[in-house]
Amino acid sequence: MQRIIALDMEGVVTPEIWIAVASRTGISELQLTTRDEPDYQKLMDRRIAILDEHKIPLSLINDVISELDVLEGSRAFLDGLRRKYPVVLLSDTFVQFANHFMTQLGYPHLLCHRLVVEADQITRFVPRVEDAKRRAVLGYQELGYHVTTVGDSHNDISMLQQAEAGCLFRAAPGLPDKYPDLVSLEAYDELTEWIDFSAGN
Repeated sequence: MQRIIALDMEGVVTPEIWIAVASRTGISELQLTTRDEPDYQKLMDRRIAILDEHKIPLSLINDVISELDVLEGSRAFLDGLRRKYPVVLLSDTFVQFANHFMTQLGYPHLLCHRLVVEADQITRFVPRVEDAKRRAVLGYQELGYHVTTVGDSHNDISMLQQAEAGCLFRAAPGLPDKYPDLVSLEAYDELTEWIDFSAGN
């Protein structure tokens, strides 16, 4: 059976965008991520309300993103995977945020959400579909793929459990204890070895 590797983006190969925005703006509540809040709709509704309250434009967020680098070792890790398997990033980021990182990572295949922007202000977000990560994995499985998944946060759990093999990588505190059936790793070389093992190589 052909394999496909599905990775979360933020926390696995890139830094957390909203933490960087919180640092730039001084708004501590923007530090909350899916590592803290399992309900993604609730999290994004609150973020958008904060952006509106403080009149923080999309252009400022993109300026913050432009100063970020992908995580150390992530490009080599990703390149190594792509020499052996099809790889897709399944992310709860947005097309308006992603281009800077896609350039640094050699334009991997990315499935993510979309923001609605009016006069440089984010007004809402448009998800691909409900429970998009799990449904993407299910879609690949229906096409006959064996899917190996990697994520770090609450919003990754459903895709990790749907896949034939799922791994927590540099996971949010408490997640490995809450989901002891999932492998939990901290280094890219260990993750590569686990992926090869899970794919039967």
